[in-house]
Amino acid sequence: MENSVNHLVYQWLLDLGIAENIANQVQFALEVLLLVILCFIADRLAKKLFVRVVNSIVKRTKFVWDDVLLENKVFDRLAHLAPAIVVQATAAYVFADFQDFIPFLIRMTDAYMIAVALMVVTSIFNTLDHYFKQTEALKDKPIDSYFQLARLVTYFIGGILVVSKIFDKDPQGILAAMGALTAVSMLVFKDTILGFVASIQLSANDMIRVGDWVSMPKYGADGDVIKITLNTVKVQNWDKTISTIPTYSFVSDSFKNWRGMSEAGGRRIKRSIVLKSGSVKFCDQEMISRFKNYHLIKDYLGNRVKEISDYNKEGDFDKSYLINGRHLTNIGVFRIYTEAYVRSLKGIHSDLTLMVFQKEGNEYGVPIQVYCFTETTDWTEYENIQSDIFDHLYAAAPEFGLEVFQHPSGGDFQSLVK
Repeated sequence: MENSVNHLVYQWLLDLGIAENIANQVQFALEVLLLVILCFIADRLAKKLFVRVVNSIVKRTKFVWDDVLLENKVFDRLAHLAPAIVVQATAAYVFADFQDFIPFLIRMTDAYMIAVALMVVTSIFNTLDHYFKQTEALKDKPIDSYFQLARLVTYFIGGILVVSKIFDKDPQGILAAMGALTAVSMLVFKDTILGFVASIQLSANDMIRVGDWVSMPKYGADGDVIKITLNTVKVQNWDKTISTIPTYSFVSDSFKNWRGMSEAGGRRIKRSIVLKSGSVKFCDQEMISRFKNYHLIKDYLGNRVKEISDYNKEGDFDKSYLINGRHLTNIGVFRIYTEAYVRSLKGIHSDLTLMVFQKEGNEYGVPIQVYCFTETTDWTEYENIQSDIFDHLYAAAPEFGLEVFQHPSGGDFQSLVK
């Protein structure tokens, strides 16, 4: 052994009466402890000096990206390289008496540096992800999917390099060995591959964005898209629960995106009130006189009654039978009244389709459907407007001699018994 500090330590252990093999092991342990202390000091100094200096510089600049780098701890992770640099620089001196151990230590240090580099690259990806999400043109795009794929590729390459360093093997040899596992890899990463392809299709065709309101009954999802990742799309439902849906399902399955409604500035009302067919009848003079007092339809009735009267005079019909000639019906007048009432309401979009029409009768009666759009897309306001319309129609129907259909209840049967 050379005349060095290591040799002096070894000699001191022998002088204490410790056997040579034990003294060798103790010396090795002391040298490892010394290296650990040096690494700890280097790590502390790097974080105290390097990171603090960088942080102070970043906070003084006006750039946004360096603040994001700081927030994602890129510089903190760079500081972890300091212990590895110390090991690389001092290993030959600290372990001068254990030359066989140095190559192994250098390989482990190289593997550690690659791992730190992976953490730094990941932090940079997080920074870019965060930065692009703040960009107006990209904030609603599935940016997460692309960066997740980039992380996977980085981890894969980094993992190969780490393994090659630890076992002192050529990376190409490891890749060749992994080629035989391609089929297994395809099976393991099936969801990731499908998700990546789906993300590209969703982005290219602008099928879905963060913030869109989507409905996907198959997965019980109905709410806003809050995150699009490589494998999943997260939807916050209106009851504040979160539905997690595979990304490729938005390509393979059907779903409804309400973005068009939001962009149009109106939300559709499409609801029917079902009237008993037995309550439908021709209007007599008493009914017409009463209807003429209803403000919304008095002008319509005046013109319509004159038109029908002129037609019947020309036809010389037998007026003792209402079925002869033309006559107003209570359901027809109610339909006109409903349209006039809807048009008169504040909050109904006048530039979009508005109509009230009779649908085909069924076992429940005759449906009168209201089809229109509100000026707002806010859910609460929309439901209030829709409720106001049908509150009024249910109350107004009896004024036209019409009955709203309802299945008989226990009270109805009791009244028949009495």
